[in-house]
Amino acid sequence: MPEELANCSVCCCTTTNKILMVVFMISLVLAILFGNLLTLAVVFGTKHFHTPQGYLKASLAVADLAVGIFVVPVSVYAEISLMIYSSMPEWTARNSKSTPFHPCSFIGPVFAGCTLVSITTIFLLTIERSIAVLKPLHKESVITKKRTSILIVFSWMGSFFLAVSPMVFSNEIALEYNPCSRMCNYALGSADFPSQAWNILLLFPAFDFTLLGGTVVINIISLTTIRQHSKRRKHLAETERQSATKPTFSDIKAAKTIGTLTLAFTASFTPIAVFVVGNVLGNEWCTFSFFAFWILTTNSCWNVIIYGVRDQKFRSRVYQLLISAHLNTAPKKTEYENTVNEGKLNEEIVKQT
Repeated sequence: MPEELANCSVCCCTTTNKILMVVFMISLVLAILFGNLLTLAVVFGTKHFHTPQGYLKASLAVADLAVGIFVVPVSVYAEISLMIYSSMPEWTARNSKSTPFHPCSFIGPVFAGCTLVSITTIFLLTIERSIAVLKPLHKESVITKKRTSILIVFSWMGSFFLAVSPMVFSNEIALEYNPCSRMCNYALGSADFPSQAWNILLLFPAFDFTLLGGTVVINIISLTTIRQHSKRRKHLAETERQSATKPTFSDIKAAKTIGTLTLAFTASFTPIAVFVVGNVLGNEWCTFSFFAFWILTTNSCWNVIIYGVRDQKFRSRVYQLLISAHLNTAPKKTEYENTVNEGKLNEEIVKQT
């Protein structure tokens, strides 16, 4: 079994490739932790982001953070063990059905659940922005912090229920450390191939593509409305009454940001959906599975990059936090120097906003 684990994926055949893979995994962990902790610091530390949209972005960051804390480190541990001892940890040779406390029994549902939370959260963000664009007068009454918080709780509960449903509804589905993807994946508990049990896994791409499809449609409607509104602004001088019934510039920009998030997640999720369907049909696709799973995992550090590029207020707040952290860790300066530095920082932030 260790030899199979060492040689299955093309990316892990040589020592150089193994080292590069471990470096990639460790870098990914650091990027996920840094980016999403920064997002949470901005959302919870800035009153401007204490909004329904801010709550949803925080939920998305927590889901991504869980991937960096729990999912990727297990793969790092297994691969480093292979490099040092020339063999994988003992638990990787068995699945969760044959081992009482198998790490994948926890890691597998966490990864699946967090992926589903990301999809549902992006869907909720799209709904929130579409209301702001299509029905701006009803935005404050329809989209409230309380309703958003309730929806976030339900999205987490529903996503993790769906994540454990293959084990709940079938005794033949287990979890194992897959030699191809180098991650904890769903697997058959026996050597047979019972198609009915394996078909349960089709719940994931069916659910995901239903939500993603709805998200894409809503984004198209919102962006079409934004385009029509932009054309009207070129020909008409809007009065105060007219502008009150139109989406604000910040709503329009936020809607475009959510559209970018949707595009990025769809691009990262599509390979894994193709792999799951192919796997159910009996195709192993070993090398493809590695790239599919890790492309999806890298999505956990994309969101903060998208916010930084698309949202000027988010970018300014990040800049302020990083500069403040640098000033706090720098050698002690005189009170006058600190006052001058703070003044320059505030001037830069005002210019950016």
